Amino acid sequence: MYTELRETATELAAVLWREHTVYRERGGGVVIRGEHVGRWISLAPTGGKDQARLRAGRLLDGGTTAPARSETVVDLTAGTNELAAVCRRLLADVAAADTEPARLRTERRRPRAERPAKPARPRKSRHTSFGSWVVLLCVTGLVGLWVYAQFGVYGY
Repeated sequence: MYTELRETATELAAVLWREHTVYRERGGGVVIRGEHVGRWISLAPTGGKDQARLRAGRLLDGGTTAPARSETVVDLTAGTNELAAVCRRLLADVAAADTEPARLRTERRRPRAERPAKPARPRKSRHTSFGSWVVLLCVTGLVGLWVYAQFGVYGY
């Protein structure tokens, strides 16, 4: 199945993008990366004969992949052009999903000048706390008892 997916992905990548990278993913599928468009497409086996799960997503800054935004199951016996049409539809869904949240974020976010300033938190003093004094007194008492036991009984 991997060989069939690899061949299909290579043909599909040539139709979709001039610049692309095809590689195997951990789950046994094949990924097509289009670095210049910031998108990826994945073909993975579904368990059915001549079927594959087709997923599409975007590439994040630094080259990592974002989770899939859309997916569907395709028949691998269909021609390359039909698979390319399905891929283009999924990529259009990904592009539409990317622009909508950005638009909403810009409407919700106020400019920095309009934001109220956060109040400064009061600083804690650097003095020794009550608990530290108790520990110091206990340690001093134990050292005193040890010295008394060693030297106090015999009067050295």
